[in-house]
Amino acid sequence: MSDWTLLCDFDGTISLEDTTDTLLERFGKVGWEELETEWREGRIGSHDCMAGQVALLDMSLAELDAHLAARAVDPAFADFVRTAQAQGMHVEVVSDGLDYAIRKILARDGLDHLPITSNRLEPAGERNWRLAFPNASAKCAAASGTCKCARAARYQNPPRKRVLLIGDGASDFCVAEAADFVFAKGKLIAHCVAKNIPHAPIHGFADALALLPALVSGKLVAAPRAVPTLPNAVSA
Repeated sequence: MSDWTLLCDFDGTISLEDTTDTLLERFGKVGWEELETEWREGRIGSHDCMAGQVALLDMSLAELDAHLAARAVDPAFADFVRTAQAQGMHVEVVSDGLDYAIRKILARDGLDHLPITSNRLEPAGERNWRLAFPNASAKCAAASGTCKCARAARYQNPPRKRVLLIGDGASDFCVAEAADFVFAKGKLIAHCVAKNIPHAPIHGFADALALLPALVSGKLVAAPRAVPTLPNAVSA
């Protein structure tokens, strides 16, 4: 068995777009954008932002399912999971998004068996919804709905596993600093550079799959700053 645990963000990492954002753009009532601004400006955490935004969704279950059926995932993700698991790695989805959406989307590729740590979407009426936070923490520095740092710490405590984070955005900033190594895309690349976090920039899971042998052999962690920059890597 490998001593690596792989924690994968969902929205913008496994999925090609932020699923919650697409739901709000399609079904959100007036007010969700103001909450988004408050979160981006640091006045509220994602816990309060997401709770308020989900309460503003106006959609039936059928409309939700139809919308999720059109959401795409990284085409290399399934191969990445199979390869990592074949090498004894634990692969887990850790997201500040919606569990129902994640599981529904992953089911299309037969990947809904993966453990998912996320916020819980619950019906609150025929067209109303609420969000529960089974993975929140009062100690979460980012005031997130799902404390990704707490999840990483679970594996890093004895018997210790090394944690690889695969992510793309602000919800991954804190846990990137706690991880043993990061495969970073999007805004997370610039954060890793600014904080001197050992990482490899990726465009998607095809790149992550190509980097797995170097991770397993210890080449990446042993010399993180020597990781070659992928061509046309996203820098912001």
